[in-house]
Amino acid sequence: MSLVQLERWLQDRVERRPVATSLPVLDGYIAAIVAGPVSISPLDWICPLLAIDADAFNHGGTPEFAAISASAQHHNAISKTLSTNPDRFEPIHHSKPNGDIDARPWCLGFHAAMRPRISAWAPLLDTRNVNHGLLLPILIHCEDDQGCPLLGPTNKARQTEQFLRNAHSNIPAAVEAMRQYWMPIRYARAG
Repeated sequence: MSLVQLERWLQDRVERRPVATSLPVLDGYIAAIVAGPVSISPLDWICPLLAIDADAFNHGGTPEFAAISASAQHHNAISKTLSTNPDRFEPIHHSKPNGDIDARPWCLGFHAAMRPRISAWAPLLDTRNVNHGLLLPILIHCEDDQGCPLLGPTNKARQTEQFLRNAHSNIPAAVEAMRQYWMPIRYARAG
């Protein structure tokens, strides 16, 4: 299944409430899995991402299995890019009708992957941590459970609008920096 086919498949499953309903959401979610603080079993992240049962892993030749395979391949591609050519990492974004990049779906996917393991992400959520800023170009696009901006009300100043319009350009470097930040912790835990 190609990524275009995967996106179509996800859109046809919206009623099942997968975390990913579009390719940008899927891409952001998988980037957080790759760059995050802990290693996670594929069953634990793919099942909610695609809204499938774990049993789907046992039945090759099904659309669900093809989606699992496409998601795992995308995970491996992101991992390889961040490991070998991090400067080539590019999040998948769609454009808004006015032509601006719409980073919000990607960021929502990234945040959705953070939420079940939020305590592991706590060091970067601590505003006293100098690396806290790595999450800003992502979390600036996210909302809490009540629909309020996750980082609090945004300033209506011109600089804020410009930051929001261009925040997507900081995401690739932020993801790589997070991967580097977590690497000693992540692999120490795995070992």
